[in-house]
Amino acid sequence: MTVKKLWQEDVYTKEWDAVITEVSTVDNGNLKIYLDQTAFFPEGGGQSCDLGFMNDMKVIDVQEDGKEVVHTVSPEGAKLPKAGDKVHCTLDWDHRFDNMQRHCGEHILSGICYDLFGGVNRGFHMGHDAMTIDISLEEDPKITELTYDMVMEAELAANRVIWSNAPVTVMRFETRKGTENLPLRKALAFDEDISIVCVGSPENAADCVACCGTHPATAGQVGLIKIFRVEKNKGMFRIFFEAGERALEAVRTRHDILYKLSMRYSSTIEDFPVKLKAAEDKQNATKAKLVHVTNALIAKESAELDAKAEESAENVIVHKLEVLSMDDAFNMAKPYMGKTKKLLMLYSIVDTSFILVSSGKPACGKLVKEYASFYNGKGGGNDVSARAIFTNEEDAMLFADLISKHLK
Repeated sequence: MTVKKLWQEDVYTKEWDAVITEVSTVDNGNLKIYLDQTAFFPEGGGQSCDLGFMNDMKVIDVQEDGKEVVHTVSPEGAKLPKAGDKVHCTLDWDHRFDNMQRHCGEHILSGICYDLFGGVNRGFHMGHDAMTIDISLEEDPKITELTYDMVMEAELAANRVIWSNAPVTVMRFETRKGTENLPLRKALAFDEDISIVCVGSPENAADCVACCGTHPATAGQVGLIKIFRVEKNKGMFRIFFEAGERALEAVRTRHDILYKLSMRYSSTIEDFPVKLKAAEDKQNATKAKLVHVTNALIAKESAELDAKAEESAENVIVHKLEVLSMDDAFNMAKPYMGKTKKLLMLYSIVDTSFILVSSGKPACGKLVKEYASFYNGKGGGNDVSARAIFTNEEDAMLFADLISKHLK
């Protein structure tokens, strides 16, 4: 028995009664159920399947099985059905209409890309965060790329189709005969049981292409198309976008972010770029000043270290840095690496960490590896330099004292 596909007769069918023709058990106690008629759309054409209920049982997946439709159902404690039972089916309409808006939005944008740029849609994906279409520039040799400005032009044209509230019709054909005079943007890939979706009239179509999915009766119900970005992908151009309520939510989310950022800068959204540029310029000036001051401080500390090393008879020189970070200490230590006659231990009070520097003898990395763990320290390095990181100054100084005594 061939199932009656109610979504092909009326895409707005939300509730209906049906008779179960077959039931079988699958994994996790779920059931596979076949019906004599169904409005549950099976996954296909880039569109996810419908969801909903059969009586009190949740429909969690719908697939085509030849000319039949198989519904995967979770009984959830309900009385198990059998062939011949009558069930009342309810569609998750929010999920269905979301799919209809998005799928029809894809048709409109793909048709516009073909019309404006000769771009053929070679790939379509309805993702969770966005939809994508992969546009191959095949029809116009003068157009070799899609820029952001070009897709913004396409976005406006696509939304104008929506604002025109153009009719969306589905024409069904048993064979290719009857499709020859339609303005298809893609050649047919099959010879029978053909569904053609047309946005607008065939004489002035915004899009006309074979598709098995579900679509609203008018383009106006799509509501909005918003393109986010375009990027090169495998010799084509991938457009990231949304349609319908999801497009509105995406615009709201981005607007909220921009609004909150502009408020932080005591600015309107319109003036935010200017305010942000001024803040960045000020920040860059501060960074440049900080680099200058840091270099001056490193030079001062280096002079003090040189004097200390020259005056001291000890083999180990411990030099505390009150302001400089460990990275600053490392930059300060670079000129001494492999050259100093003594072991230098530069201690960053800020980071409770040492930079060890030597001529290679003693080997700095070996000292850290062998002794830092005695005081809950960690780190490593090579023969001429190493880092030793501690959780507190007391442990760091005990490590330095141990090294000083070891090399005395």
